Amino acid sequence: MKKARILLVDDEPDLVELVRHHLTKEHYEVVIARNGEAGLAEAQQRIPDLVILDLMLPGIGGLEVCRRLRADARTAQIPIVMLTAKGEESDAVIGLAQGADDYVRKPFGMKELIARVGARLRAHELRTGDQGQRVLRFGDMVIDSVKHEVTIKDAEVRLTVTEFKLLRHLVANKGRAFTRNDLLNAVLGQEAVVIDRNVDVHVATLRKKLGRHGEHILTIRGLGYKFAEAPLPVE
Repeated sequence: MKKARILLVDDEPDLVELVRHHLTKEHYEVVIARNGEAGLAEAQQRIPDLVILDLMLPGIGGLEVCRRLRADARTAQIPIVMLTAKGEESDAVIGLAQGADDYVRKPFGMKELIARVGARLRAHELRTGDQGQRVLRFGDMVIDSVKHEVTIKDAEVRLTVTEFKLLRHLVANKGRAFTRNDLLNAVLGQEAVVIDRNVDVHVATLRKKLGRHGEHILTIRGLGYKFAEAPLPVE
């Protein structure tokens, strides 16, 4: 399996080596940039899977680096985790508004940083994993992302936008189990202010609207949901 490539942009030598050591132990490929200019150049030359970006950098600051990464189509979707020092929370909020995905306040524990990195990589994978599939078919059910339409035996099933996204994501990744939080991140995005039980409501209505196909949405007790790998036998 390909290692996730992480770009670390920070000018503190001791912190850089510590973070590099622990991320490498977790089987990530780590690339270092010591200032904002170098970070931008590296990100544009070889697109990383995630950027860890210090807020206070020599030259171009972290907020400006974040803004430029988001403004460039090549790097606009890269997850960004900002590192902030105590007292910089207001700047961190600005960073989130400019497109950063998360921030970690210094001093931080390595377990916390690794957990945040893993969570952002998983969320990004979930959001992008099914984007290239325009039309999904499962038995006699067709999910057309171009028309934003679901049909079963050529009859349209009327779904809300959230229900459509949820169904498309489950079918695109059929057989794979997701936590409720995974599904919320994939369907609604990190910025949504919701609780995980909202997924249960969407699943319940989706099952009802899909009729017999609703039985393919399987509950994984204590975890969440998955979509069956194969259609039910025709009765």
